[in-house]
Amino acid sequence: MLKKIAILALTGFMVMSMPVHQAAAAETKIGFVNTEKIFRDAAPAVRAQKKIEKEFEKRDQEMQRLAKQLQTTQESLEKNSVTMSESEKRNREREFNELNREFQRKQREFREDLNQRRNEELAAVLERANKAIKAIAEAEKFDVILQEAVYAAPRIDITDKVIKALADGK
Repeated sequence: MLKKIAILALTGFMVMSMPVHQAAAAETKIGFVNTEKIFRDAAPAVRAQKKIEKEFEKRDQEMQRLAKQLQTTQESLEKNSVTMSESEKRNREREFNELNREFQRKQREFREDLNQRRNEELAAVLERANKAIKAIAEAEKFDVILQEAVYAAPRIDITDKVIKALADGK
């Protein structure tokens, strides 16, 4: 009998305390921002990407020219190696290897420089986005804004508001 009274009391306590927990949860306002979408779609991110493309356009063309030269040299070496003397063949192979090393070095430097510039530009976009997120959070009284999540319901996603704020220059 005492055991039944304890169970009933515990059940009653749980039932009575449920609305308090649900009310507390209902008061918390959570938002989510998809950073990748901002980097892909926001006006400042698009401008930054175009700026980087323009900045690296000549180097990219040079890399393409070198790649084509390397391919032509390799094809020529393969095609004519049967008719070449051993010394000429060695010289051409050496030239090809030097050109290949130069291409690899320039390609590595190009990628490093491109990644560094991209990171610089994206950091500036992220800084502006964070300011916009903070302004939206304060204006709409959010308790928490998440930028990384495995899943976020569309009703809490404020990414489009942030993108619009960035387009408006806020």
